[in-house]
This record gives sequence, C-alpha cells and structure tokens, in this order.
Amino acid sequence: MDSTYILVLYYSRYGATEKMAQLIARGVEQVTGMEAKIRSVPSVSANSEATEAQVPDEGAVYCSEEDLKNCSGLIVGSPTRFGNMAAALKYFLDGTGAIWASGDLIDKPFATFTSTSSLHGGQETTLLTIAIPLIHHGMVYCGIPYSEAALNTTTTGGTPYGASHVAGAKGRNPISDEEASLCTALGKRVSSIAKKLTSS
Repeated sequence: MDSTYILVLYYSRYGATEKMAQLIARGVEQVTGMEAKIRSVPSVSANSEATEAQVPDEGAVYCSEEDLKNCSGLIVGSPTRFGNMAAALKYFLDGTGAIWASGDLIDKPFATFTSTSSLHGGQETTLLTIAIPLIHHGMVYCGIPYSEAALNTTTTGGTPYGASHVAGAKGRNPISDEEASLCTALGKRVSSIAKKLTSS
C-alpha cells in the first residue's frame, strides 16, 4: 500500500479548477518523498438514464475508494455553485460512508480550493462547505497562513480558507501570479504536514 501520496481531488466544468489542481500538485511534490495523485469525479445528470464512461475522455482519471482511503492527505476542489461545491463532488463525498465508518481518514490533513466567475461569488463559503464532510471524517483542516506574501497582496483569488481563482464571467481569466503562488503553497503545506504526521 502506497501511503506517501497526497490525493488532489477535483471536479472541473470548464478547466479552471483542473489547472488549479495541477498547480497544487506541483506544490505537493516540492516536499521530498511526497507524491501528488490527481483524480477527478464524474459529472452527474438529472437524466436517470445517463451514465459516464469508466474512464474520462480527458483530464484525470476518476477517484476510487482505494485512492481516497489510502492517501496521506487530501486536497479537494470544485467550482462554486451558489456558494457551495458542485453536485458532482457532493455526490462523490456522499458516497464515502464506508470510509467514514472505517475511520481511514481520521487525523489526516486536508485543504480545499475553488474557482468562481466573480470575486464575491461565494469562494469562502464553497471552501468551508467542502470542508464540512471532511471534518466529519475526522480530518484536520489546513488553510493558508498569512506568512504567504501573496495572501496579503492578491487582488484576485486567494483566501486563508484555501486557494481560489476568479475565472471571470466567461471563464477566460488566466490564473494570476498570486493565485498560482497560493495554489502551490497550499499543496506544499498539506504535503509537509502529512509527511510530519506519517513519520511521527
């Protein structure tokens, strides 16, 4: 069993959250001996006949129960939907009852990230609502400390609750330097804490 990876788990509709996941993974791997495992979740549909392929056509492969329960730490991201996580991610987390019952995630660090179309489009509430089920799993929430300079200077995304990005009304804004820096810092922080916890 590989127990030295951080699971970077996300849902992305138009690609911004996926780009954030890749930056976070770079931060994870700045810590010696730690690996980032990037995974996504399938979309959900109101059509009860609709199904997704076992393997997505593009992007990260879908997360398995084994990927989740064997991680040393977890970083979870979603675009904002009315100040909350997207239904696809919520559906995935709602299905983790067996892992909750086994306690496999207790005392492992986690963090959250999000992308919104507007600056005040619910970034902080999305980050916090993603955190709620993970706190129920017994995980330890890691935010971004103000020792990260970009947190004090950003005029785009970035919060002490987790990494964030302002994609713009049409989703065309590139990830800013500050947003990228905070994504990397978040990945590195969770990875560092996980390494300390697994070696103690």
